[in-house]
Amino acid sequence: MSPAILKALLITSIAGLSTTIGSILGLTFKRGNIKFMSFVLGFAAGVMLGISFFELLPTGFEEIGFLRASIAFIAGFIFIFIIDYFIPHEYIGQKERIDDKTDRKLMRTGLFVALGIAIHNFPEGMATFYSSLVNIKLGIAIAIAIAIHNIPEGIAVSAPIYKATGSKSKAFLWSFLSGVVEPIGAILTAFIFLPFLNSTILGFILSSIAGLMVFISIDELLPVSKSYGLSHIPILSFIAGMIVMILSLVLLK
Repeated sequence: MSPAILKALLITSIAGLSTTIGSILGLTFKRGNIKFMSFVLGFAAGVMLGISFFELLPTGFEEIGFLRASIAFIAGFIFIFIIDYFIPHEYIGQKERIDDKTDRKLMRTGLFVALGIAIHNFPEGMATFYSSLVNIKLGIAIAIAIAIHNIPEGIAVSAPIYKATGSKSKAFLWSFLSGVVEPIGAILTAFIFLPFLNSTILGFILSSIAGLMVFISIDELLPVSKSYGLSHIPILSFIAGMIVMILSLVLLK
């Protein structure tokens, strides 16, 4: 296995397993700690929109042209919408603040969220791996965006399961499993799909991933961040995330 493939796998694994950071936070998550969740979600939205519009789409335009990249962008948006429609997931606190759940319902919610996140993470792992293989700087930028996004997802899995079972090990395990799907997607790409990939396909992949990230940002992250009722934190954290991603892209150039 070449060093380039190993680096790409490592970058993807770090991004995917960042759910474990969220898992640890979820084990100490308190219902009143809404400022933290609001900030993290708004910040993640800024990061993901920044990488989508300032790096992924421009690269797609260069590789396959404006029209085809735009079509791929819309296709990625629709693809993740379909997945989200049939396998939805919610962030802990989004509804729990409204009405209390029984332990059984909390457990079912946590497992369902884990399944939804795992399905979302699989194509992300494929894209991060291939992007890292072709352009290590771009791969790192995408990995940063996905890692930040995965932290609140880890919280979304571990917090309800921990509250339902009282077992930190079970909560951590399910959160870990939801994130490990991402490096699995990278491994399958490395050993099965890699021979079929080229610069044209890369343009389609990056453009479609931009659509995927934009959907996640506007359909999940920003609305949930706003749902906590903190009028200024979501927009300020969104701007902060955008600035951080722009600076990271400048430094990685």
